[in-house]
Amino acid sequence: MLIRFLQIDLKHKTLCSKSRIVSNMRLLKPSWVSHDGKPIFSIDIHPDGSRFATGGQGDDSGKVALWNMAPVKHEKNEKDESVPKLLCSMDNHLACVNCVRWSMNGKYLASGGDDKLIMIWQFMGRYAGSSSTTFGGKTVNIEQWRCVCTLRAHSGDVLDLAWSPHDAWLASCSIDNTIVIWNAHKFPEVLSVLRGHTGLVKGITWDPVGKYVASQSDDRSLRVWRTLDWQQETAITKPFEECGGTTHVLRLSWSPDGHYIVSAHAMNNAGPTAQIIERDGWKVNMDFVGHRKAITCVRFNPNIFSKVFKKGGTGKTQQYSCCAIGSRDRSLSIWLTALKRPLVVTHDLFNNSILDISWSKSGYELLVCSWDGTVAYLDFTKEELGNRLTTEEKAKLHIKVYGNSLFTNDTSSYGNTIIETPAMLKIQQQKQEQNAQKETQQTTVTTPKKNIPVMEGSGKPNPLAKQIETRTADGRRRITPLCIAPQVDLGGVPEPFVSTVFGSPGGVSDQTTDNTSNQGKTMESSAVLPPSIQPMSALDSRLTSKSKTTVNKTKSTSSPSTKDKEKDKEKDKEKVKEKEKSKEVTKVKESKSSSTTASSSITVKRKIDTTTTGIKRPRKDALAKAAAVATTTTPDKDSSRHAIIVSSALQLPTPQPQKSLSLEILGKTSSDQSFNIQLENNVSIAGVTVQRVRCHRAEKLVWESVLTSRGLAIAGNSDMICLACEDKNLFIFSSSGRRLLPGIVLSSAISVLHCTGQYVMAITSTGRLHVWNVKKCKAIIRDESLSPIMSGNDETLSKSLLTEQGSPIVTLSTGKTYAFDSELYCWTLLHHSNDPLIQCSDYHACLPSMQALQLSGPLTSLQAPIVRPRQAAKMYNMNHNLQQAATLSHLENQVAAALTVKSKKEYKFWLTTYIRYLVQEGVENRLREICDELLGPFYRGDAEDSKWESHVLGMVKRDLLHEILPIVGSNVKLQRLFTEYQEQLEMTRK
Repeated sequence: MLIRFLQIDLKHKTLCSKSRIVSNMRLLKPSWVSHDGKPIFSIDIHPDGSRFATGGQGDDSGKVALWNMAPVKHEKNEKDESVPKLLCSMDNHLACVNCVRWSMNGKYLASGGDDKLIMIWQFMGRYAGSSSTTFGGKTVNIEQWRCVCTLRAHSGDVLDLAWSPHDAWLASCSIDNTIVIWNAHKFPEVLSVLRGHTGLVKGITWDPVGKYVASQSDDRSLRVWRTLDWQQETAITKPFEECGGTTHVLRLSWSPDGHYIVSAHAMNNAGPTAQIIERDGWKVNMDFVGHRKAITCVRFNPNIFSKVFKKGGTGKTQQYSCCAIGSRDRSLSIWLTALKRPLVVTHDLFNNSILDISWSKSGYELLVCSWDGTVAYLDFTKEELGNRLTTEEKAKLHIKVYGNSLFTNDTSSYGNTIIETPAMLKIQQQKQEQNAQKETQQTTVTTPKKNIPVMEGSGKPNPLAKQIETRTADGRRRITPLCIAPQVDLGGVPEPFVSTVFGSPGGVSDQTTDNTSNQGKTMESSAVLPPSIQPMSALDSRLTSKSKTTVNKTKSTSSPSTKDKEKDKEKDKEKVKEKEKSKEVTKVKESKSSSTTASSSITVKRKIDTTTTGIKRPRKDALAKAAAVATTTTPDKDSSRHAIIVSSALQLPTPQPQKSLSLEILGKTSSDQSFNIQLENNVSIAGVTVQRVRCHRAEKLVWESVLTSRGLAIAGNSDMICLACEDKNLFIFSSSGRRLLPGIVLSSAISVLHCTGQYVMAITSTGRLHVWNVKKCKAIIRDESLSPIMSGNDETLSKSLLTEQGSPIVTLSTGKTYAFDSELYCWTLLHHSNDPLIQCSDYHACLPSMQALQLSGPLTSLQAPIVRPRQAAKMYNMNHNLQQAATLSHLENQVAAALTVKSKKEYKFWLTTYIRYLVQEGVENRLREICDELLGPFYRGDAEDSKWESHVLGMVKRDLLHEILPIVGSNVKLQRLFTEYQEQLEMTRK
């Protein structure tokens, strides 16, 4: 077997080759890359390969420096004085910088240091001139970088950082024994704090598939954590039991194919090694040996290589990874996983320990930094490392091993299309079988584009485009104020640094000036104010001439006058005229007031006050005086004290006394006989007139009772019978004729009477609502008025009912249905026959065909049959996003309405339909919110502290979650969500 093994001894300036192939590898140490002789603790190459970052100690603080890569690679550029070497130097850190890492897309640079801070840097542009001098005049900056966010969560020095493969998370580790996972889409949000290490955590690395994150600590352990629930997957301690002493960093690395983790500072037979940990079962059977002192850092090449290795005269292509290892023995070794021996070993490369290693994205360049403050550069060729796999070949490899590849998906959906669990695979197989059986009912799963404000989007949102304009009752325009927060994302992804631009400084200045001017123009255009608002007098032209005269007439009457009492008398005379014109004024102005006053004078005066403000904005004191006049000029003394009660008075029709009334009541079960209740009014017995109540079962008298006042209405069920009398009394009898309660005195005559289960509902002629729980002798709703929902004079009560859970529901002539929520103690809108949400909603593809037809309950009885409106199909073709918002709003209203009326069957139906639509559209944040509510706190103590209710409408929430999780798993892009809650739900049942 032909193996090339290079051994470089820089101390004695000799190069030894144990191969017949001449090496083309280049190795050099640019002396100008320095932190003024102070240690360089970290180094990282930008993804575009044009610049690299170093972090370490500065003069009086931590230092982050950005360097031009061209002078490192090319001697010509290094000798050219017009080509800058240092691009930017930042000294914002208060203490030494221990780690610098570029994000995968190259847009951000993260740095962490001994000041316990993590800073996120972003490119702002190049300076207008050839350069800019930093504070103190020592350093010349070519590029401008700004700290856009500072992350604070650690209580100790930050030693290592790592971006997730899809730039959604940033992991940091510290000497406070913790790992913090940051939400890179919403800095500085912390997703999780991983606790478990008992020593300083000095290294962190991500699984390239995104399923795990691994950390290494001074507690002689390497721990693997799941990204699914941020819990520990395994802890590996055996290879580190013999380790003595410590190193400044323990930078481990994960191979690009995801098969291996290579750790730092392991021991085997009292010798230092880099331990190889296999993903399959976390086995520790292999390691890299050869270094004389402890391993400090490991870094895998981000590429997968392939090469033909000759064995026995036959060539065979192998795919492998490349790994670089640095040690405290000042040596660097390069390994290929296809070979048993190292590819390259360099001795005495530095005067002190190697602290960090960085590969270029191309995979053929390598930078190494050391405690002695110097940097080394290694350049390889394809003959040495092999040929890189293309993106398509790498995708096929991931599909073969994990089911899919991160390269076949965009960053927003990365990781969600890899089938990782047997439960998810089973659900997908069942879904495919169902789709095969129902080819005609296939639904298209569409995932909306997610607005990722920080990491993904390059455009800047315009806050002025979101302003909301409304109009008041009198036609005036109002713009809702918006809080425009400072824009963090001010820069974009930096362009590759081109060194030849600086051959002519004038060209740089002109280019930067143009960019600056264009940016200024953009800022000016974005700051343009909306068109000027028309004067209020112009809005008065919308009113008819009749309304104008009315306003002019009433303006003098509504203005306060305390000196002249004769004007008050004139107001009383004009009050009669105002009553006649009140309806016309109301129609002209199209007022949307939700309440109607009984006194016409109060209504007119209130509307006149708002109308007179159409000419000029009224002051607060003027409004107060006008309100005082409206109160003092009220003729009725009681109505002035209780204006709200008088204004909300209603007059509902009442049943007239009849000679006899009867009610047929069914038995509790189908086998029980029904019985008949008969009420006879004005029955004369021994010269005394009474009202007689009789109960017959199978034409046989069961019981009989007597009332002293004529009965107006009867309601009942198999448990109780209710009778409302003319003297405003309400009597309740048991099924055997026993009086359960004394007579309940109502405020006025009865208008509506219902009896369902153990609940009784009464609505009086003045619009007062009462609901009682007879079994518990408790009032559920006490003397509540219907005036908030019956504001119009033409509105009537067309239908009413009482649910089995005691929820009153009323339907008005306008088509609106309301229910009174006894917990919120307010009226809620359940349904509107002309609701545009119903017309635009398109959820019918998510309905089970048979289940929708069999649905029954209070909402079903009030609403129209479930059919897809024509308007929904039109809106889908015109604006799908708007239709999605309308559908979500409608389904959420249905779920809330079913919960309000406490309809168990309907609640479960609409919740399931809502879940299906969320899964279809891929709305993960709302799905997660629902799953969290159904799952509840994980521990019993947390559940007691949070007062989480384990049941909803008598159903166990976790049982509901168990039923809806297969629906979530039907969308493969939501499998992470499915697996997360599936595992947590199983753990709660153990």
